[in-house]
Amino acid sequence: MASTPGGNQRTRVHVVSDVHGNARDLARAGEGADALICLGDLVLFLDYADHSRGIFPDLFGAGNADRIVELRTARRFEEAREFQRRLWADIGTDKAAAIEKAVRKQYAELFAAFPVPTYATYGNVDMPPLWKEYAGPGTTVLDGQRVEIGGRTFGFVGGGLRTPMRTPYEIDDEEYAAKIEAVGEVDVLCTHIPPEVPELVYDTVARRFERGSRALLDAIRRTRPRYSLFGHVHQPLARRMRIGATECVNVGHFASSGRPWRLEW
Repeated sequence: MASTPGGNQRTRVHVVSDVHGNARDLARAGEGADALICLGDLVLFLDYADHSRGIFPDLFGAGNADRIVELRTARRFEEAREFQRRLWADIGTDKAAAIEKAVRKQYAELFAAFPVPTYATYGNVDMPPLWKEYAGPGTTVLDGQRVEIGGRTFGFVGGGLRTPMRTPYEIDDEEYAAKIEAVGEVDVLCTHIPPEVPELVYDTVARRFERGSRALLDAIRRTRPRYSLFGHVHQPLARRMRIGATECVNVGHFASSGRPWRLEW
Protein backbone atom coordinates (compact mmCIF):
# COMPACT_ATOMS: atom_id res chain seq x y z
CA MET A 1 0.00 0.00 0.00
CA ALA A 2 1.21 3.49 -0.84
CA SER A 3 1.35 6.39 1.60
CA THR A 4 -0.14 9.78 0.75
CA PRO A 5 1.58 13.05 1.77
CA GLY A 6 -0.72 13.21 4.81
CA GLY A 7 0.42 9.77 5.94
CA ASN A 8 -2.75 7.87 5.03
CA GLN A 9 -2.39 4.44 3.46
CA ARG A 10 -3.97 4.06 0.03
CA THR A 11 -4.70 0.89 -1.93
CA ARG A 12 -4.38 0.49 -5.69
CA VAL A 13 -5.79 -2.47 -7.59
CA HIS A 14 -5.27 -3.13 -11.30
CA VAL A 15 -8.02 -5.00 -13.17
CA VAL A 16 -7.79 -6.87 -16.48
CA SER A 17 -10.18 -8.97 -18.53
CA ASP A 18 -10.09 -10.78 -21.87
CA VAL A 19 -6.36 -11.43 -21.76
CA HIS A 20 -6.59 -13.88 -24.70
CA GLY A 21 -2.98 -14.97 -24.72
CA ASN A 22 -1.29 -11.60 -24.01
CA ALA A 23 1.25 -12.95 -21.52
CA ARG A 24 3.83 -10.24 -22.30
CA ASP A 25 1.68 -7.36 -21.07
CA LEU A 26 0.12 -9.48 -18.32
CA ALA A 27 3.56 -9.83 -16.71
CA ARG A 28 3.63 -6.03 -16.29
CA ALA A 29 -0.03 -5.50 -15.44
CA GLY A 30 0.50 -5.48 -11.68
CA GLU A 31 3.32 -2.92 -11.61
CA GLY A 32 2.61 -0.23 -9.02
CA ALA A 33 -0.46 -2.04 -7.67
CA ASP A 34 -1.15 -3.79 -4.39
CA ALA A 35 -3.04 -6.55 -6.22
CA LEU A 36 -4.11 -7.64 -9.70
CA ILE A 37 -7.66 -8.77 -10.49
CA CYS A 38 -8.28 -10.86 -13.61
CA LEU A 39 -11.84 -11.28 -14.87
CA GLY A 40 -11.13 -14.20 -17.15
CA ASP A 41 -10.82 -15.27 -20.77
CA LEU A 42 -7.15 -16.13 -20.60
CA VAL A 43 -7.33 -18.49 -23.57
CA LEU A 44 -7.02 -17.36 -27.19
CA PHE A 45 -8.98 -19.69 -29.46
CA LEU A 46 -9.30 -17.21 -32.31
CA ASP A 47 -8.40 -13.54 -32.67
CA TYR A 48 -11.20 -11.83 -34.58
CA ALA A 49 -8.87 -8.91 -35.40
CA ASP A 50 -5.99 -11.12 -36.58
CA HIS A 51 -7.24 -14.47 -37.82
CA SER A 52 -3.72 -15.93 -37.86
CA ARG A 53 -3.53 -15.98 -34.04
CA GLY A 54 -4.95 -18.57 -31.68
CA ILE A 55 -5.61 -22.28 -31.28
CA PHE A 56 -7.98 -22.50 -34.25
CA PRO A 57 -5.59 -21.14 -36.93
CA ASP A 58 -2.72 -23.10 -35.40
CA LEU A 59 -4.70 -26.27 -36.06
CA PHE A 60 -6.48 -25.40 -39.30
CA GLY A 61 -4.74 -22.41 -40.91
CA ALA A 62 -5.64 -18.74 -41.33
CA GLY A 63 -7.85 -19.37 -44.38
CA ASN A 64 -10.18 -21.63 -42.43
CA ALA A 65 -10.10 -19.12 -39.58
CA ASP A 66 -11.28 -16.44 -42.03
CA ARG A 67 -14.20 -18.67 -42.97
CA ILE A 68 -15.26 -19.48 -39.40
CA VAL A 69 -15.20 -15.79 -38.47
CA GLU A 70 -17.31 -14.99 -41.53
CA LEU A 71 -19.94 -17.58 -40.56
CA ARG A 72 -20.05 -16.59 -36.90
CA THR A 73 -20.23 -12.87 -37.65
CA ALA A 74 -23.18 -13.59 -39.93
CA ARG A 75 -24.73 -15.56 -37.02
CA ARG A 76 -24.78 -18.71 -39.15
CA PHE A 77 -23.85 -20.79 -36.13
CA GLU A 78 -25.10 -24.17 -37.34
CA GLU A 79 -23.09 -23.79 -40.56
CA ALA A 80 -20.07 -22.83 -38.48
CA ARG A 81 -20.41 -25.94 -36.33
CA GLU A 82 -20.76 -28.17 -39.41
CA PHE A 83 -17.69 -26.51 -40.97
CA GLN A 84 -15.71 -27.22 -37.81
CA ARG A 85 -16.88 -30.84 -37.74
CA ARG A 86 -15.53 -31.33 -41.26
CA LEU A 87 -12.20 -29.76 -40.34
CA TRP A 88 -11.74 -32.05 -37.33
CA ALA A 89 -12.66 -35.08 -39.43
CA ASP A 90 -10.11 -34.09 -42.08
CA ILE A 91 -7.17 -33.88 -39.68
CA GLY A 92 -8.18 -37.06 -37.85
CA THR A 93 -7.17 -35.75 -34.43
CA ASP A 94 -9.07 -36.20 -31.17
CA LYS A 95 -10.71 -32.80 -30.70
CA ALA A 96 -10.82 -32.71 -26.90
CA ALA A 97 -7.21 -33.88 -26.52
CA ALA A 98 -5.89 -31.40 -29.10
CA ILE A 99 -7.70 -28.45 -27.54
CA GLU A 100 -6.66 -29.36 -24.01
CA LYS A 101 -3.02 -29.67 -25.08
CA ALA A 102 -3.13 -26.20 -26.68
CA VAL A 103 -4.93 -24.66 -23.70
CA ARG A 104 -2.43 -26.16 -21.27
CA LYS A 105 0.42 -24.57 -23.22
CA GLN A 106 -1.25 -21.15 -22.97
CA TYR A 107 -2.17 -21.56 -19.30
CA ALA A 108 1.40 -22.49 -18.35
CA GLU A 109 2.66 -19.20 -19.81
CA LEU A 110 -0.21 -17.02 -18.60
CA PHE A 111 -0.41 -18.21 -15.00
CA ALA A 112 3.36 -17.84 -14.73
CA ALA A 113 2.92 -14.17 -15.72
CA PHE A 114 0.49 -13.38 -12.89
CA PRO A 115 1.99 -11.11 -10.20
CA VAL A 116 1.55 -11.76 -6.47
CA PRO A 117 -1.12 -11.37 -5.30
CA THR A 118 -3.63 -12.03 -8.10
CA TYR A 119 -7.36 -12.65 -7.65
CA ALA A 120 -8.92 -14.30 -10.68
CA THR A 121 -12.20 -15.68 -11.96
CA TYR A 122 -13.10 -17.59 -15.12
CA GLY A 123 -14.25 -16.25 -18.47
CA ASN A 124 -16.60 -18.05 -20.82
CA VAL A 125 -13.74 -19.39 -22.99
CA ASP A 126 -11.74 -20.71 -20.03
CA MET A 127 -11.52 -24.31 -18.83
CA PRO A 128 -11.99 -24.18 -15.02
CA PRO A 129 -10.93 -27.79 -14.25
CA LEU A 130 -7.40 -26.96 -15.42
CA TRP A 131 -6.91 -23.81 -13.33
CA LYS A 132 -6.02 -25.60 -10.09
CA GLU A 133 -3.04 -27.17 -11.84
CA TYR A 134 -1.58 -23.83 -12.92
CA ALA A 135 -2.60 -21.33 -10.25
CA GLY A 136 0.39 -20.80 -7.94
CA PRO A 137 0.19 -19.92 -4.23
CA GLY A 138 0.02 -16.21 -5.08
CA THR A 139 -3.09 -16.61 -7.25
CA THR A 140 -6.51 -16.92 -5.60
CA VAL A 141 -9.26 -18.29 -7.84
CA LEU A 142 -12.78 -17.22 -6.86
CA ASP A 143 -16.21 -18.03 -8.33
CA GLY A 144 -19.32 -17.21 -6.31
CA GLN A 145 -16.99 -16.12 -3.48
CA ARG A 146 -15.75 -12.99 -1.70
CA VAL A 147 -12.40 -11.64 -0.55
CA GLU A 148 -11.24 -8.52 1.29
CA ILE A 149 -8.64 -6.29 -0.36
CA GLY A 150 -7.49 -3.12 1.40
CA GLY A 151 -10.53 -3.03 3.65
CA ARG A 152 -13.09 -3.40 0.85
CA THR A 153 -15.06 -6.53 0.02
CA PHE A 154 -14.82 -7.88 -3.52
CA GLY A 155 -17.20 -10.51 -4.88
CA PHE A 156 -16.36 -12.69 -7.89
CA VAL A 157 -18.63 -14.55 -10.33
CA GLY A 158 -17.05 -16.23 -13.36
CA GLY A 159 -18.21 -17.74 -16.63
CA GLY A 160 -20.85 -16.79 -19.17
CA LEU A 161 -24.42 -17.69 -20.02
CA ARG A 162 -25.60 -20.12 -22.70
CA THR A 163 -25.18 -18.91 -26.31
CA PRO A 164 -25.18 -20.45 -29.80
CA MET A 165 -21.37 -20.12 -29.72
CA ARG A 166 -21.17 -22.91 -27.10
CA THR A 167 -17.93 -21.69 -25.54
CA PRO A 168 -16.35 -23.91 -22.83
CA TYR A 169 -17.63 -22.27 -19.64
CA GLU A 170 -21.25 -21.32 -20.31
CA ILE A 171 -23.78 -22.13 -17.59
CA ASP A 172 -27.55 -21.91 -17.11
CA ASP A 173 -29.12 -18.64 -15.97
CA GLU A 174 -30.26 -20.29 -12.73
CA GLU A 175 -26.76 -21.49 -11.82
CA TYR A 176 -25.32 -18.06 -12.58
CA ALA A 177 -28.00 -16.35 -10.48
CA ALA A 178 -27.20 -18.67 -7.57
CA LYS A 179 -23.56 -17.59 -7.66
CA ILE A 180 -24.58 -13.93 -7.69
CA GLU A 181 -26.81 -14.61 -4.68
CA ALA A 182 -23.98 -16.42 -2.86
CA VAL A 183 -21.72 -13.37 -3.20
CA GLY A 184 -24.30 -11.10 -1.53
CA GLU A 185 -23.54 -7.48 -0.64
CA VAL A 186 -20.04 -6.33 -1.55
CA ASP A 187 -18.20 -3.09 -2.24
CA VAL A 188 -16.98 -4.23 -5.66
CA LEU A 189 -18.76 -6.85 -7.76
CA CYS A 190 -16.36 -8.51 -10.23
CA THR A 191 -17.77 -10.61 -13.08
CA HIS A 192 -16.69 -11.66 -16.56
CA ILE A 193 -19.95 -10.73 -18.28
CA PRO A 194 -21.76 -7.39 -17.89
CA PRO A 195 -25.20 -6.71 -16.48
CA GLU A 196 -27.96 -6.97 -19.08
CA VAL A 197 -28.04 -3.36 -20.26
CA PRO A 198 -28.13 -2.72 -24.04
CA GLU A 199 -25.36 -0.11 -24.00
CA LEU A 200 -23.06 -2.47 -22.08
CA VAL A 201 -23.69 -5.70 -24.02
CA TYR A 202 -23.70 -4.41 -27.62
CA ASP A 203 -20.42 -4.96 -29.48
CA THR A 204 -19.98 -2.22 -32.07
CA VAL A 205 -17.48 -4.15 -34.22
CA ALA A 206 -19.15 -7.56 -34.14
CA ARG A 207 -22.48 -5.70 -34.55
CA ARG A 208 -24.36 -7.94 -32.14
CA PHE A 209 -25.63 -8.07 -28.58
CA GLU A 210 -23.58 -10.34 -26.34
CA ARG A 211 -25.23 -12.03 -23.38
CA GLY A 212 -25.37 -10.06 -20.17
CA SER A 213 -26.91 -11.15 -16.90
CA ARG A 214 -30.33 -10.04 -15.66
CA ALA A 215 -29.51 -11.52 -12.24
CA LEU A 216 -26.39 -9.35 -12.09
CA LEU A 217 -28.39 -6.26 -13.02
CA ASP A 218 -30.98 -7.05 -10.34
CA ALA A 219 -28.22 -7.56 -7.74
CA ILE A 220 -26.64 -4.21 -8.63
CA ARG A 221 -29.95 -2.45 -8.14
CA ARG A 222 -30.68 -4.31 -4.92
CA THR A 223 -27.29 -4.34 -3.15
CA ARG A 224 -25.81 -1.10 -4.57
CA PRO A 225 -22.09 -1.95 -4.71
CA ARG A 226 -19.68 0.92 -5.28
CA TYR A 227 -18.47 -0.68 -8.51
CA SER A 228 -19.51 -3.40 -10.93
CA LEU A 229 -16.45 -4.45 -12.96
CA PHE A 230 -16.57 -6.76 -15.98
CA GLY A 231 -15.22 -7.42 -19.49
CA HIS A 232 -16.43 -9.88 -22.19
CA VAL A 233 -17.69 -7.28 -24.70
CA HIS A 234 -14.56 -6.20 -26.54
CA GLN A 235 -15.88 -3.02 -28.22
CA PRO A 236 -18.94 -1.97 -26.19
CA LEU A 237 -21.26 0.86 -27.09
CA ALA A 238 -20.61 2.29 -23.61
CA ARG A 239 -17.56 1.46 -21.49
CA ARG A 240 -19.05 2.78 -18.27
CA MET A 241 -22.34 4.03 -16.89
CA ARG A 242 -24.06 4.46 -13.54
CA ILE A 243 -26.88 2.23 -12.39
CA GLY A 244 -28.23 3.92 -9.28
CA ALA A 245 -25.34 4.25 -6.84
CA THR A 246 -23.10 1.83 -8.77
CA GLU A 247 -20.43 2.74 -11.28
CA CYS A 248 -20.46 -0.02 -13.94
CA VAL A 249 -17.16 -0.32 -15.82
CA ASN A 250 -16.02 -2.49 -18.71
CA VAL A 251 -12.33 -2.71 -17.77
CA GLY A 252 -11.27 -3.15 -21.38
CA HIS A 253 -10.03 -5.68 -23.90
CA PHE A 254 -6.60 -6.38 -22.40
CA ALA A 255 -5.49 -8.54 -25.33
CA SER A 256 -5.40 -5.47 -27.58
CA SER A 257 -4.75 -2.62 -25.13
CA GLY A 258 -2.19 -4.26 -22.84
CA ARG A 259 -3.26 -1.80 -20.12
CA PRO A 260 -5.06 -2.60 -16.85
CA TRP A 261 -7.91 -0.52 -15.46
CA ARG A 262 -6.98 1.10 -12.14
CA LEU A 263 -9.01 1.40 -8.96
CA GLU A 264 -7.59 3.36 -6.03
CA TRP A 265 -8.97 4.28 -2.61
